[in-house]
Amino acid sequence: MNKKYSLTQGQAPLSRRRFVQGLGTAGVALSLSGLMGTRAFAAGAEGSASVPLLKGTSFDLEVAEQRVNFTGVVRTATTINGSVPAPTLIWREGETVTIRVTNRLSVPTSIHWHGIILPFQMDGVPGISFRGIAPGETFTYRFKVQQSGTYWYHSHSGFQEMTGMYGSIIVLPAAGERFPADRDYVVQLSDWTDEDPMAVFAKLKHQSDYYNFNQPTAVDFAHDVSAVGVQQALSQRRMWNQMRMSPGDLADVSAETFTYLMNGTTPAGNWTGLFKQGEKVRLRFVNGASNTFYDVRIPGLPLTVVQTDGQDVEPVTVDEFRFGPGETYDVVVSPEEDAYTIFAQSMDRSGYASGTLSVRSGLTAIVPALDPPQPLTMADMMGQMNGMNHSGHGSMPMGQMKGMSHDSMPMDGMNHDGMSMNHDGMSMNHDGMTMNHDGMSMNHDGMTMNHDSRALAKPSQTVRHARTEYGPGTDMRVDSPRTNLDDPGVGLRDLSQSGLRPPGHRVLTLDMLHTIGGSLDKRVPEREVELHLTGNMERYAWSFDGLEFGQSTPVHFRHGERLRVILQNDTMMTHPMHMHGMWSELENERGEFVARRHTIPVQPAQRISFQVTADALGRWAWHCHLLFHMDAGMFREVVVS
Repeated sequence: MNKKYSLTQGQAPLSRRRFVQGLGTAGVALSLSGLMGTRAFAAGAEGSASVPLLKGTSFDLEVAEQRVNFTGVVRTATTINGSVPAPTLIWREGETVTIRVTNRLSVPTSIHWHGIILPFQMDGVPGISFRGIAPGETFTYRFKVQQSGTYWYHSHSGFQEMTGMYGSIIVLPAAGERFPADRDYVVQLSDWTDEDPMAVFAKLKHQSDYYNFNQPTAVDFAHDVSAVGVQQALSQRRMWNQMRMSPGDLADVSAETFTYLMNGTTPAGNWTGLFKQGEKVRLRFVNGASNTFYDVRIPGLPLTVVQTDGQDVEPVTVDEFRFGPGETYDVVVSPEEDAYTIFAQSMDRSGYASGTLSVRSGLTAIVPALDPPQPLTMADMMGQMNGMNHSGHGSMPMGQMKGMSHDSMPMDGMNHDGMSMNHDGMSMNHDGMTMNHDGMSMNHDGMTMNHDSRALAKPSQTVRHARTEYGPGTDMRVDSPRTNLDDPGVGLRDLSQSGLRPPGHRVLTLDMLHTIGGSLDKRVPEREVELHLTGNMERYAWSFDGLEFGQSTPVHFRHGERLRVILQNDTMMTHPMHMHGMWSELENERGEFVARRHTIPVQPAQRISFQVTADALGRWAWHCHLLFHMDAGMFREVVVS
């Protein structure tokens, strides 16, 4: 079974710590097929379900603490109905659901229905849409289900999501599935730590690379010398050091503390989904992790992506995809061998979650070895390599300064002390205000108003840094970001050429996604809103436009307007950005519709845009879905009025 591929990859070794994880949770999953009650889902698998399934229009959920053991050490989890993950909820498009949530904790709690379109009072964000659910209280959520697809739900209180309070949602389409399958499984990925999440967060605030073991070493330097020579190796190392940054900053939290779970089961527990040869199997991947990007593949088995974030897309067949916390991908596979490994390695390559697809319980396939971590490149920092601004990083030789700019050294095309002039774009920036004569737009504190519809046919490429980006909370600004959507990201580039994957290995990129039916609103946007994702890695501070949530004011949308949102990532990390209550219709740099999303990953030094129809009155959250980034300040309120 997959012998050729398995021999080239080897098998990931299991330490004793990994071996004891999840032994009590091993078992064969029950296919959703027999529980759906529709012809689109045929026979179910044999065995017992590892995650409870609840179907209907009326639900009772109880939030409480429960003792769990994932690592050989007993710890306390926050559970819904005693399960990690929480029960999978099965709804039907067009029906009204009623969900009564009772809080048995000693602290307030909440549930947010991620990606679900509903009244803002039902969105479940304490301090934004409601006051939260007090200890001993029961709160009733009630709303009409207006969509179909794969979604999920989780706590929006403290770090409860990180301690087990998350589950999946399947909304059955009223007209039946566009891509029917014989078997149907949820594959929810998450991360678990035996530490108190607040203690983990405190360590990051004290030392941001506390859990990062991908830092450059003397051995790495020797390899660089062998590859590019002493002078070039020294030059590269000096450049990173003077910027006080590391090419190994791929993730804040690693397998040093995290155990990676698939449907609440560790790799040793081996979550298993059964199939019969000749069947089509639908796998609904949900990233319910608190802080982990996963790279997912099933060696030897092509993945046909048919849905993302609950929205059907034109089928595209790949061999691997990356997704961040909050995102979902549905794939259809046609297995021919007896067993396959579902392998999801963390982006920093420190650990993995895994399970098995097989024709009977007890079968396994070879588990691939973890890939070596790939460092960030200067393109990940500089974008188009011809203009980046760093604050307070000192000077460096001019030979190394090509494409970079510092507050202490003005250069063409750079921002300096909040003032810049770009004659090509006919724009002037002073103290965070921009006047663009081509597009007749004015920008203040990251907001752009444009009255010329012709200029709004495609997103603006003129970079505008708000005056609030020039402060201690921001350690870099990108002046020439990249706008392409065809980059799979660090660690997934050129895998076949490097010998890490078989020839012809295909990795999903955003530009390959095309939502069926196109945009929901064909109007040209009336205006643009530009915000930058900012941070200071040493301080472990994250923000929009240099302002953490407590320092910011709400972003205002006019009810019914069509607008474009531009997000520019001025940091070295990828951020999965989630706007509550409204769809984010991703577009390319030419303004052409790509895909409808509720969570969009923004890579380092990348500038992306999406269009929004502000059709949902009320107060909404907008934040990075890396939980520690959100808690550290990358969170804004959106008010639609």
